[in-house]
Amino acid sequence: MIVERRGHSCVVLRGAGTLVIDPGHWSQVGPALDGADAVLVTHEHPDHVDVAAVAASGLAVWGPAPVVALLAEAGADPDVLHTVTGGDQLVVAGVPVQALGEWHEPVHREAPRFANVGYLVADRVLHPGDAYVAVPPGAQVDLACVPVSGPWVRTGDVVDWVRQVRPARVVAVHDALASPAGVALALQWIERLCDVEIVEAPVNVVGEENRADRPGR
Repeated sequence: MIVERRGHSCVVLRGAGTLVIDPGHWSQVGPALDGADAVLVTHEHPDHVDVAAVAASGLAVWGPAPVVALLAEAGADPDVLHTVTGGDQLVVAGVPVQALGEWHEPVHREAPRFANVGYLVADRVLHPGDAYVAVPPGAQVDLACVPVSGPWVRTGDVVDWVRQVRPARVVAVHDALASPAGVALALQWIERLCDVEIVEAPVNVVGEENRADRPGR
């Protein structure tokens, strides 16, 4: 499976099928959706879903209830819309997907809360959306898409989450609010404090039989 970035929090996974996760307004939405088989959306914020573009694409979409409602209001065919909650086990475009978590990380105690579902794709690639989702016991995450900027992001919390997930590799996402220097600094702390390899997309994700053993895993 090849994992490509298409700006901010949008990634494209090309394997048995082509999945797009979080094609939002700050992403390269057209190129991301072109040739895709399905879309996974973590939550309703516009930097994670360009409602008009996704609705017009005609692609099958999986996401939390508020996302499905927005797409239906925008004219998407109800037959291609699928509501997801944490704990669901899916097969999307021939690829196994686990839905993880329930809520967006809080920005402030007085701010509203939003539904957020992360996705573990093919038991190897983790996209959390805007949350520090817990992975299933025994999960062997090869590549974690790690948010590095945003009003809810603190580097110390990111480091703790990466340590809990224990991925082999990390690629930065959710970076539109940070300068290149800021992204580089966040990744330096993650690399320094976590047993991970920092990589840039595109990334080739392989099966368990091809993974090198890593100390402490």
